[in-house]
Amino acid sequence: MTTLLCLGDSITDCGRILQTPPLGNGYVKQLWDQLSPFSPDLQIINKGIDGFTISRLLQNTDSYLALKPEIITILIGINDIGLMMNTCRTSALQEQMMNRFSRDYDQLLEQLYSPHRQIILMEPFVFPWPAHYRLWIPYVRQMSSMIQEIAHTRRLTYILLQDELNQAALRYGIDQLTTDGIHLTCTGHHLIASKLCDTLYDTAAQKHRD
Repeated sequence: MTTLLCLGDSITDCGRILQTPPLGNGYVKQLWDQLSPFSPDLQIINKGIDGFTISRLLQNTDSYLALKPEIITILIGINDIGLMMNTCRTSALQEQMMNRFSRDYDQLLEQLYSPHRQIILMEPFVFPWPAHYRLWIPYVRQMSSMIQEIAHTRRLTYILLQDELNQAALRYGIDQLTTDGIHLTCTGHHLIASKLCDTLYDTAAQKHRD
């Protein structure tokens, strides 16, 4: 049995706690739908929790490790941006929070690391609608660069999402991708599930070649 553990906030949770347990009705469920017919020994566990920040993930690492996952996916950060933007903090305090995010993220990966465990990081994102989220975009880009640097240093896979979501919004209309500028429609979740599925297949193919 291979265990794939999905960590994150409400985008990962997507109703799995209150409405549609155990996988929710977002990209985690869609990932299961895509993979399970071809991977009968796969178990997917959704531990996304609405409102979670990087510090909350860090506080729960023992419970995640107890599940003994072979694969972990992480999508986190937009709630950290929300705390920076919605609490009247100065630019200096926002920068301190961003640096703290980077340190906590790196510490989380240090605790989750195992030479036999695949960890996949995903880019946080926001849409420029409603209009006030446009102010968040530079911070999301900065956060993405921080995570990408950590992924490069630790030789982990980093899946970029923001530009592909933007391009899909241009093709289909922004309301076809997001319900409120942060949370995703079924179409938006499908994009993430497909990116994850491709990454997992590519990794499996590389291992087979090696």
